[in-house]
Amino acid sequence: MGKTLMIGSCESFSGKSAFVLGIARYLKALNICVRFGKPLATSIELDNETSSLPIPLIDDDVRFIGSIIGLTDESLIPSVDLFAAVTADKRLADSFISPGDGFEALKEKLGDSFEGLNILEAAGSIYEGMLYGLSLAQLAEEFEAKVLLVHLWRDSSSVDALLAAKEQLGNAFLGVVLNAVTPEEVKDLKDNVVPALKTLGIDVFGVMPRSPLLRSVTVEELVRRLRARVICCSDRLSLMVETLSIGAMNVNSAMEFFRKRRNMAVVTGADRTDIQLAALEASTQCLILTGAGEPLPQLINRAEELEVPLLKVDTDTLSTVEVIEQAFGHVRLHEDVKATYAFRLVEENCDLQRLFSFLGMSSKI
Repeated sequence: MGKTLMIGSCESFSGKSAFVLGIARYLKALNICVRFGKPLATSIELDNETSSLPIPLIDDDVRFIGSIIGLTDESLIPSVDLFAAVTADKRLADSFISPGDGFEALKEKLGDSFEGLNILEAAGSIYEGMLYGLSLAQLAEEFEAKVLLVHLWRDSSSVDALLAAKEQLGNAFLGVVLNAVTPEEVKDLKDNVVPALKTLGIDVFGVMPRSPLLRSVTVEELVRRLRARVICCSDRLSLMVETLSIGAMNVNSAMEFFRKRRNMAVVTGADRTDIQLAALEASTQCLILTGAGEPLPQLINRAEELEVPLLKVDTDTLSTVEVIEQAFGHVRLHEDVKATYAFRLVEENCDLQRLFSFLGMSSKI
């Protein structure tokens, strides 16, 4: 019978899916069977809020990861329910907090004869999913699974959440991977923080540096979030945006600033043609125009020559910037280029062999 490893986090968008990609490919390379699923789906687009849930209920993240590492449909574990306002409203109205019928199918799936590892990704936080009976702690107890947390590291105050999670999870708690560490801090964490956490009973299986690429967002996603109008280069919306720049200075200062940035989205007023043209000559992935007015023909022509998408929004610059900043680090890992980078990031910065030996799989590795 296969073992079950749960990947959780103390907050949403901590890097769980990227970590799953890394460990699943690692196991596949060793010819160890892998099944993957999210008991509580968090990434499914319904046609409308009254739509019934699809059967089988396969999370979009699960489908993407399965396609990248070559999992068969049989290896994709269906979700029990969908984390969304419409499903939460119904559960609250019915005062219904048990997992429901789909949970029995999940138990049967995980309990069958399977030589390999079941990987289950929990919802966004330790408590998320309690209304569905599908929180991290509830699932770990039900399936006698070990739990590894992927945790966003900010500073030593980040330890509070880990200690609380460790206490709640009890013997199910396996350890943690610290994620999004600024590159300059990686060595200090390994030398000082990791041993200190060990004395607190928190085993660290990896320290992953912050990745601008994994935090990046496609131009297409920005168009969706901003409800922007695409003026040109609609075939280039797959470009990845890693940084944000605001064109509100004089053109000489802007050119110097832009040269130091890479893969930018530049937000500037529709009347600042000088800034717009300067931005197009730098590492700009899209140019976003705010305020009244339309871009001049020469700007559109230059953007088309350089294949830089030109977007127009109805919101002001400040509101536009807020939407873009919220997007960074808060989008799903659904791009091949991110997946390829995630493989390398996990394998180079995590002690996967030691992790799997804790699961009693050392004889297979």
